[in-house]
Amino acid sequence: MVEPPKPIIKRPNYSFELQSERKAVREGRGFSLGELQKAGISIQEARRLKIRIDKRRKSVHEENVQALKEYIDKVRAESKKSEEEKK
Repeated sequence: MVEPPKPIIKRPNYSFELQSERKAVREGRGFSLGELQKAGISIQEARRLKIRIDKRRKSVHEENVQALKEYIDKVRAESKKSEEEKK
């Protein structure tokens, strides 16, 4: 089974932090509803595929949308392969 992708969150830019000490991105709690919608995945399908969802997030990052699309393609290819083996 293919492991679900991890969402990437961009941290806010604070003026009092040194750029060299600050990490620009981190792993998030889940994908936003907008990212799921742009990738063409319903909430029910995301839960069935064990994709983490963060309903509080509003931002949509293209990296996350691409990761979701690639994951869906891999899952669908794997399911087709397993169906063909059953026949």
